[in-house]
Amino acid sequence: MSNVIGDSNKKEIPAISGENKADGYSIQGIAKAGVGVVGTAEAGIGVWGGSKTSSGVGGMSESGFGVHGVTKSNVGVRGDAESGDGVFGSGRRGVVGESPSFQGVFGKSQENAGVVGESDKLHGMFGICHNPNGAGVYGTNDAGGFGLQGESQNGIGVIAKGGRLAGLFQGDIEVTGDIRLVNADCAENFDITAEAICEPGSVMVLGNEGSLEECRNAYDKRVAGVLSGAGDYKPGIILDKTDTKKLRKPVALLGKVFCKVDANYGSIETGDLLTTSGTPGHAMKADDPYKAFGTVIGKALRPLNNGQGLIPILIALQ
Repeated sequence: MSNVIGDSNKKEIPAISGENKADGYSIQGIAKAGVGVVGTAEAGIGVWGGSKTSSGVGGMSESGFGVHGVTKSNVGVRGDAESGDGVFGSGRRGVVGESPSFQGVFGKSQENAGVVGESDKLHGMFGICHNPNGAGVYGTNDAGGFGLQGESQNGIGVIAKGGRLAGLFQGDIEVTGDIRLVNADCAENFDITAEAICEPGSVMVLGNEGSLEECRNAYDKRVAGVLSGAGDYKPGIILDKTDTKKLRKPVALLGKVFCKVDANYGSIETGDLLTTSGTPGHAMKADDPYKAFGTVIGKALRPLNNGQGLIPILIALQ
């Protein structure tokens, strides 16, 4: 049962009015288990509070909700401001929005950003998704603009990191600046014969079935390239990265790659042309110009006077 009931038939006269000239409360509602104050209106505002310097309406709770608004078809709690913040939240989480089937938090603006997040130490906005087919943060634009945009004055506009892929683009990509790849060579995946020893740096030749195998003959015109990934050089681009259910390895076709060489056939100097050798998977100096045509792998970028070793070469198939 209500302790106080107010009733007024005139628009300009409130049903309940309270005044306190000291520092207390003009109107206070207390309930041990229910609701302290309830305001209802058929067409207007159920409860309205105004203040010139402080909060128009204040709510406090030790374990529940400071202010709780419930609606069946409209807005549970609404805040309007001409120049300040419509709704302001402060705490471990400033504002929390939750919905069983729609948006937890919805922001809309006629001229500016619908939702703005700002942080002095971590992420301005953080999104979490528990659906494997969903997105942590999703942006869409139905007017021809950007679905998602990242911008930084002095840092990186967009950074992506993934367990399987850092990024997936379904469509064309246009770049107005340079594309800088940290790694060295341009490679392409090839099927490798099952019995081949697939060590990075090995010189590979075409087999009878189209798969690659280690070279075993000098000046072999079937030479295809060098298995990428040895030493300090890793492939910058890998072409034809499809799953054929076979053993596949990237073979360097262009750029710098570490290659296994055998200098027992002749000492190798920087700039020497290299070809296949009789040592499995190794290159040697191409000192016969007649046999070298069509069998050259590339140029040595570092000398090797004797023995076998791994040296960087510049791939130049010819």
